[in-house]
Amino acid sequence: MFASWPLAITPQAIESVFALAWGFAFAGLCASGYRLFAQHLPSFRQLEVGPVAARFAAIPLLMFSAPYIIMRNTLRGRRLEKRGADLVMVATVIAGIWSLMSGTVVVLALQALLNV
Repeated sequence: MFASWPLAITPQAIESVFALAWGFAFAGLCASGYRLFAQHLPSFRQLEVGPVAARFAAIPLLMFSAPYIIMRNTLRGRRLEKRGADLVMVATVIAGIWSLMSGTVVVLALQALLNV
């Protein structure tokens, strides 16, 4: 029964785990770098306030720091507003998928830069 199961992790699975980790790490790096210079945390509200140019400038930052922002807001809402565990689970899956996508972009960009 178990003889047909693969014995090793596929390279694609390892690459996905690295992309997930790079995505979360880069999200934290972007959010921390923004906080270092702006003295406040990044938020999705940056798309609603300020001049139009500032809104467009916030899009790349929010694209890459979104997993951090989603998890920060989720854990804060769980603690302060007593949100249910099901909502935390859904938000974690969303942040993980977003981190996987942005991490894939970061890994591909690093591969392109290091192969030149």
